[in-house]
Amino acid sequence: MTEETPATGISDLPREVGRAAELALDRKAEGVLALDLRGISSATDFFLLATGNSDIQVKAIADRIIDELKKEGVRPNHVEGLQGGRWVLVDYVDWVVHVFHPEARDFYQLEHLWGDAPTQEFE
Repeated sequence: MTEETPATGISDLPREVGRAAELALDRKAEGVLALDLRGISSATDFFLLATGNSDIQVKAIADRIIDELKKEGVRPNHVEGLQGGRWVLVDYVDWVVHVFHPEARDFYQLEHLWGDAPTQEFE
């Protein structure tokens, strides 16, 4: 993490999740938020949420995360929604990236669904 994205909520956030947040911010993502789901969900340990203001920006944010992390040896297990651009899910097994169009993020409200999870915001 850089000085622009200080750790404020999750003391042991994995490096890859923080790196994905930085990459999302590189593409001007808004509302970048990590949720710590350990002890709350058996499906994964962390969610990283981000919002893009258009289908093109949503795809650009997801592509940036996927491409740059691959260069660092971190490959997703599964990717969904990349063609549509409304909600892209990038599954790294232990953590999952959700890049939303604003209306999709408002509709699904994952941060409210998992409201008891510790969070970390990135700016």
